Amino acid sequence: MRLSFLGTGYVGLVSGACMAEIGHTVVCADVDKAKIAKLKKGVIPIYEIGLEEVVERNVKEGRLSFTTDLKEAIQSSDVVFMAVGTPEDPVTGEADLKYVFSAAEAFGRYLNGYKLFVDKSTVPVGTAEKVTRIIKEASKGKYPFEVVSNPEFLREGAAVKDFLNPDRIVVGTSSVRAKKVMEQVYRPIVRAGRPLMLTDVRSAEIIKYAANSFLAMKITFINEVANFCESAGGNVKEVARGLGYDNRIGSRFLYAGIGYGGSCFPKDVKAFIKTGHEFQSHFRLLEMVDEVNTSQRLRPFVKLKELWGEKMKDKTVAVWGLAFKPRTDDVREAAALMNISELLDAGAKVRAFDPVAMENAAKALSDKNLTYVKKSVDALKGADALIIATEWDEFRVIDYAELKKRMKGDIVYDGRNVLERVEAEAAGFTYYGVGV
Repeated sequence: MRLSFLGTGYVGLVSGACMAEIGHTVVCADVDKAKIAKLKKGVIPIYEIGLEEVVERNVKEGRLSFTTDLKEAIQSSDVVFMAVGTPEDPVTGEADLKYVFSAAEAFGRYLNGYKLFVDKSTVPVGTAEKVTRIIKEASKGKYPFEVVSNPEFLREGAAVKDFLNPDRIVVGTSSVRAKKVMEQVYRPIVRAGRPLMLTDVRSAEIIKYAANSFLAMKITFINEVANFCESAGGNVKEVARGLGYDNRIGSRFLYAGIGYGGSCFPKDVKAFIKTGHEFQSHFRLLEMVDEVNTSQRLRPFVKLKELWGEKMKDKTVAVWGLAFKPRTDDVREAAALMNISELLDAGAKVRAFDPVAMENAAKALSDKNLTYVKKSVDALKGADALIIATEWDEFRVIDYAELKKRMKGDIVYDGRNVLERVEAEAAGFTYYGVGV
């Protein structure tokens, strides 16, 4: 089939490239001329394992192309996927749908025959109906179309794998015709044994927010248990292992640390809460999840402030890991940057390192007292403390002798529990983990 994706951000680029990988002819369109120019040269704007190879292979085979011509992309396709951003409104906390509505208007304006407008972006319940009205007005009712909800469930760092081997594919439709088209779109993946769940549009919209909110709640729950372990005694790793053996709970997302971040969980939880208010439904549990996670992310700074007080201005802190999670260069809502910002405001100097996220971190946060270094060991120079904020594999095996030699102090705050307390303390370090 001929498919187009409006938006070449994380969801659009990964989904478009993977759709080409399973045999469709795909054009990825974007109004960002600089981004499209880079993609045409083979420059991938995000770090995602396996994506570069998939893009290169399918461009070479002629199944994947990039353009800024929205009209051509829409009119040459059977199905148009909308994959634009839905950022959090900084004032209200709601999902900002201006890019969604803009894409819908373009689709209506250039509509030249029956097509599906498929929403892959994370949007509040009822958005499909709003989009339908926009398209009808823009197209002046000349051609038939249908709006479909097809939320994505891609984990950053494993997005290509998740798309090609999904736990499930959720499609919300309102007609048999649209259902058959979407079955054809996903047939290569369904044939491999992956489940296709067909439901109504509103349920599909809710499923995405409910899934992300539940996972955020699970992370926050184990972090609360970890905080309790610190007070009452116990090891949260052992507690999580005991919980994980229960099939009703499962072991995934039971890793204690300094909170969740990224482009999805924080904004989706807030947006789900706000949507609930619109329908006179209050997600009191999610309100607490959001509140607890906000404080959890700053635990490293709070601990150092407790230890040093006003002496913070004389201290240097090394930070390992800047991305919100490993295997990605995404620093949105990253705990590392939040702690660095607080440390700088308190007068400390910071030396920071990340294997792939340094460029994005530097765009997001700069200061005369903040130094980005090329190697993890370089961040240790004269450091009074080390904060491990992202669980990159290379941080799991530490040469404590090297730390001793390069650091001025002996404090290690392991925000992701990648080290072992016994080993760190045996090497002479003052170790702080999360619930261990």
